[in-house]
Amino acid sequence: MSDNSKTIQDILTLERIEENIFRGQSQNIGTPQVYGGQVLGQAIAAAQRTVEQRPVHSVHAYFLRKGDFNAPIVYEVDRSREGRSFTARRVVAIQHGQPIFTLSASFQAQEPGCHYQEAMTLPDIADTVDVVSGQRDPERRDDKIRPTHFFDLKYQASGAQQDQNILSFWVKSNKPLPEDDDLHREVLAYVSDYGLLFSALLPHGYRFPTKSEFMRDFSLATIDHSIWYHQPVKADDWLYYQCVPISTSGARGLSRGSFIDQQGRLIATTIQEGLMRKRQG
Repeated sequence: MSDNSKTIQDILTLERIEENIFRGQSQNIGTPQVYGGQVLGQAIAAAQRTVEQRPVHSVHAYFLRKGDFNAPIVYEVDRSREGRSFTARRVVAIQHGQPIFTLSASFQAQEPGCHYQEAMTLPDIADTVDVVSGQRDPERRDDKIRPTHFFDLKYQASGAQQDQNILSFWVKSNKPLPEDDDLHREVLAYVSDYGLLFSALLPHGYRFPTKSEFMRDFSLATIDHSIWYHQPVKADDWLYYQCVPISTSGARGLSRGSFIDQQGRLIATTIQEGLMRKRQG
């Protein structure tokens, strides 16, 4: 059962069982399976706890089976490589004796280098509408805690969104986070799963955040998810998350996400492919 008093830090804190084995608790968000961002964030946390003084710069994950939110998840970390500049880890998430998720992560010793980023359009944060608690049900009467329970959200005001096929919003942790760089990257991973696959439905006439129609029409499930971290993350400061549909075909959708801070710096890039199967009847 979920606990409304938990914080995002609680969700991402793991119990060490053995040298390379960790256990994370699950939360019920009202879907038939564990929220993908939870597994992603916890897996990165597990990998990071086996690496010293090297931040994660990229992760590539596959979702293999539905996770059971009534049971904890065990994360087994394989120390694949210890190089002079890069470290590699592979994580397998296990429930009920079966792998439900795999992740490959790369860590790099910090070093200076060239700087360039593609031009990004950053809208005015003042031209937004708060998603108030009543719309997000953070204190539901049942035991479900939505992923947005831990975040403040601002959507572009009606008419301010120039391209109706792009999903974008401002997001930050609704409570201050400790000065822990690893935790901030894990929190970004957690929220990166929110809305990204849904953006692939926008070209087909579906709109966000009203989901009831597409929930009746489609089965959605993440297949794989990748993150590249470009700059240090401050997940308790406002970040602009722009989700762009790239392709829909073969009952799959592919979307790209960009996290941008208020100074216009590209903080992280995400790519997600998922099942997007039209229900029959």
